Amino acid sequence: MAQIGARIEPEPGDLTPAVSAPTDVAPAGRDMPKPQHELTANEDVDTLDWNRLAESDDFKELVAAKIRFILPATIFFLVYYLLLPLLAGFAKGFMDIKVIGDINIAYLFALSQFVMVGVLAWLYLRQAVHFDDMAHDIVAKFKTMKGGK
Repeated sequence: MAQIGARIEPEPGDLTPAVSAPTDVAPAGRDMPKPQHELTANEDVDTLDWNRLAESDDFKELVAAKIRFILPATIFFLVYYLLLPLLAGFAKGFMDIKVIGDINIAYLFALSQFVMVGVLAWLYLRQAVHFDDMAHDIVAKFKTMKGGK
């Protein structure tokens, strides 16, 4: 039995101490380079000057484009979402109007919120592709400029 704190020698042919740890998911001794999420701090060296990138006009345009989409979408969502309890409290007569059988405007409005959230999510996903493309272009531009401006 080994003593506590004593160094345990690897079994013959075991590559674990040389290239990975016992908790690694990927098998030890692989031929490919490590995936990004497995790099150590010393291996994950970034050559971009992120502060300079954040000060660039392209990055500021990306942030402005995101704000131009997200701020109105958020305001619309909050107004639409809070309109149901406000109308239910202050316009009971209007919300009680029967539309189809026993289904009134309040039920239809509540169900429409699910549709509204789905549409907003779909619109954001479409726009996020554009944001991602802009971000990739900015990073690629800075990589070719070797450090920015």
